[in-house]
This record gives sequence, structure tokens and C-alpha cells, in this order.
Amino acid sequence: MQTKTELQKQREESCEYGLPEYLQHDPDAYKEALEHGLNLLDCLWGELYGSNNMAAISDGIITSEHADYLRNKYL
Repeated sequence: MQTKTELQKQREESCEYGLPEYLQHDPDAYKEALEHGLNLLDCLWGELYGSNNMAAISDGIITSEHADYLRNKYL
């Protein structure tokens, strides 16, 4: 049986990597801004929010589970 940590890591990898290019950029940029204390978080938040919704609702490229995961983690 896998530990919770292993399951969480697998979920993170499946939900945060291999996304459409326009969506992959946004969580990566947001994480980088957090790490470096940049003042652009509000702009990057908006970009991530919009791209997440577009990928899930408009384009249907990611599942609602993926979208919810990204919302809960970053937004």
C-alpha cells in the first residue's frame, strides 16, 4: 500500500505537469514569483485563474478535477 505522501506526489505530478502550454506557464510563473517575492502576484493570479477556466470550461483540455486541484492549490 502506498503512503499518503506518495499518493499526493503522484496527484501533484498528474495535475501540474503535462498541461497545455498556455496553462503550464501560469502556475510555473506564479510559483516563481512566490519564491522570489515578486510584486506581480495579483497579475499572475488573474492569468492563472483565466487560463485554468479556459482550459477546463472553454477548451475542455483538462478535467474539472484538474481545474479544482489548481484552484485549491494556487487560487
